[in-house]
Amino acid sequence: MRYVVRFAVDDLALSALHAAAFEGELDVQPWAERLERWALTWVGAFSNDQLVGFVQVCWDGGAHAFVLDTAVHPDHGRRGIGKQLVVTAAEEARRAGCEWLHVDFEPHLTAFYLDACGFRPTDAGLLKLR
Repeated sequence: MRYVVRFAVDDLALSALHAAAFEGELDVQPWAERLERWALTWVGAFSNDQLVGFVQVCWDGGAHAFVLDTAVHPDHGRRGIGKQLVVTAAEEARRAGCEWLHVDFEPHLTAFYLDACGFRPTDAGLLKLR
Protein backbone atom coordinates (compact mmCIF):
# COMPACT_ATOMS: atom_id res chain seq x y z
CA MET A 1 0.00 0.00 0.00
CA ARG A 2 1.31 3.43 -0.92
CA TYR A 3 0.12 6.57 0.92
CA VAL A 4 0.38 9.83 -0.99
CA VAL A 5 -0.12 13.29 0.50
CA ARG A 6 -1.80 15.89 -1.73
CA PHE A 7 -1.94 13.52 -4.71
CA ALA A 8 -3.29 14.70 -8.08
CA VAL A 9 -7.01 14.07 -7.67
CA ASP A 10 -9.09 12.37 -10.35
CA ASP A 11 -12.69 13.48 -9.69
CA LEU A 12 -14.21 10.28 -11.12
CA ALA A 13 -11.91 7.95 -9.17
CA LEU A 14 -12.47 9.75 -5.86
CA SER A 15 -16.22 9.99 -6.44
CA ALA A 16 -16.35 6.25 -7.20
CA LEU A 17 -14.38 5.46 -4.03
CA HIS A 18 -16.68 7.70 -1.98
CA ALA A 19 -19.78 6.01 -3.42
CA ALA A 20 -18.41 2.53 -2.70
CA ALA A 21 -17.23 3.37 0.82
CA PHE A 22 -20.48 5.08 1.83
CA GLU A 23 -22.75 2.74 -0.15
CA GLY A 24 -24.19 5.55 -2.25
CA GLU A 25 -24.85 6.30 -5.86
CA LEU A 26 -21.99 7.51 -8.04
CA ASP A 27 -22.25 11.29 -8.23
CA VAL A 28 -19.09 12.80 -9.72
CA GLN A 29 -18.05 15.78 -7.61
CA PRO A 30 -15.43 18.47 -8.30
CA TRP A 31 -13.06 17.04 -5.68
CA ALA A 32 -9.83 18.45 -7.12
CA GLU A 33 -11.15 22.01 -7.18
CA ARG A 34 -12.75 21.70 -3.74
CA LEU A 35 -9.63 20.25 -2.11
CA GLU A 36 -7.28 22.81 -3.62
CA ARG A 37 -9.51 25.61 -2.36
CA TRP A 38 -10.55 24.40 1.09
CA ALA A 39 -8.35 21.59 2.36
CA LEU A 40 -5.18 21.89 4.39
CA THR A 41 -4.17 18.49 3.04
CA TRP A 42 -5.49 15.17 1.82
CA VAL A 43 -4.07 11.67 1.70
CA GLY A 44 -4.75 8.82 -0.68
CA ALA A 45 -4.06 5.11 -0.25
CA PHE A 46 -3.10 3.41 -3.49
CA SER A 47 -2.92 -0.28 -4.28
CA ASN A 48 -1.35 -0.95 -7.69
CA ASP A 49 -1.99 2.70 -8.60
CA GLN A 50 -5.71 2.34 -7.81
CA LEU A 51 -7.18 4.75 -5.23
CA VAL A 52 -8.56 2.56 -2.43
CA GLY A 53 -8.59 5.01 0.50
CA PHE A 54 -8.88 8.73 1.16
CA VAL A 55 -9.08 11.33 3.91
CA GLN A 56 -9.01 15.10 3.89
CA VAL A 57 -8.18 17.69 6.53
CA CYS A 58 -9.75 21.13 6.50
CA TRP A 59 -8.73 23.86 8.91
CA ASP A 60 -9.42 27.28 10.29
CA GLY A 61 -6.02 28.63 9.22
CA GLY A 62 -4.79 28.42 12.80
CA ALA A 63 -4.88 25.89 15.62
CA HIS A 64 -7.84 23.74 14.58
CA ALA A 65 -8.04 21.13 11.82
CA PHE A 66 -10.90 18.80 10.95
CA VAL A 67 -10.89 15.26 9.54
CA LEU A 68 -13.45 14.75 6.78
CA ASP A 69 -14.44 12.04 4.32
CA THR A 70 -12.36 9.15 5.66
CA ALA A 71 -13.11 6.41 3.15
CA VAL A 72 -11.71 2.96 2.36
CA HIS A 73 -13.04 0.80 -0.44
CA PRO A 74 -14.96 -2.14 1.06
CA ASP A 75 -12.73 -4.63 -0.78
CA HIS A 76 -9.75 -3.25 1.19
CA GLY A 77 -11.35 -2.82 4.62
CA ARG A 78 -10.04 -4.08 7.95
CA ARG A 79 -6.38 -3.90 6.90
CA GLY A 80 -5.35 -0.75 8.79
CA ILE A 81 -5.65 1.51 5.75
CA GLY A 82 -8.10 3.90 7.38
CA LYS A 83 -5.95 4.19 10.48
CA GLN A 84 -2.82 4.92 8.42
CA LEU A 85 -4.71 7.54 6.41
CA VAL A 86 -5.78 9.33 9.61
CA VAL A 87 -2.32 9.02 11.19
CA THR A 88 -0.70 10.48 8.07
CA ALA A 89 -3.27 13.29 7.91
CA ALA A 90 -2.67 14.08 11.60
CA GLU A 91 1.09 14.29 10.99
CA GLU A 92 0.49 16.73 8.13
CA ALA A 93 -1.79 18.89 10.29
CA ARG A 94 0.84 18.91 13.07
CA ARG A 95 3.51 19.97 10.56
CA ALA A 96 1.25 22.83 9.46
CA GLY A 97 1.17 24.10 13.05
CA CYS A 98 -2.26 22.89 14.08
CA GLU A 99 -2.76 22.19 17.78
CA TRP A 100 -6.08 20.31 17.62
CA LEU A 101 -7.50 17.75 15.20
CA HIS A 102 -11.27 17.34 15.39
CA VAL A 103 -13.47 14.59 13.98
CA ASP A 104 -17.21 13.94 14.00
CA PHE A 105 -18.41 10.40 13.42
CA GLU A 106 -21.40 8.11 13.65
CA PRO A 107 -21.65 5.78 16.68
CA HIS A 108 -20.61 2.66 14.74
CA LEU A 109 -17.21 4.31 14.08
CA THR A 110 -16.41 4.95 17.75
CA ALA A 111 -13.90 2.10 18.06
CA PHE A 112 -12.13 3.20 14.88
CA TYR A 113 -11.66 6.85 15.83
CA LEU A 114 -11.22 6.49 19.61
CA ASP A 115 -9.41 3.17 19.93
CA ALA A 116 -7.55 2.76 16.64
CA CYS A 117 -6.79 6.42 15.86
CA GLY A 118 -6.40 7.80 19.38
CA PHE A 119 -9.02 10.52 19.44
CA ARG A 120 -10.69 11.17 22.77
CA PRO A 121 -14.40 11.80 23.27
CA THR A 122 -15.64 15.37 23.72
CA ASP A 123 -18.99 17.06 23.89
CA ALA A 124 -19.94 18.65 20.60
CA GLY A 125 -22.95 20.06 18.83
CA LEU A 126 -24.38 19.85 15.35
CA LEU A 127 -26.85 22.12 13.61
CA LYS A 128 -28.51 20.83 10.42
CA LEU A 129 -28.68 23.67 7.89
CA ARG A 130 -30.69 21.97 5.14
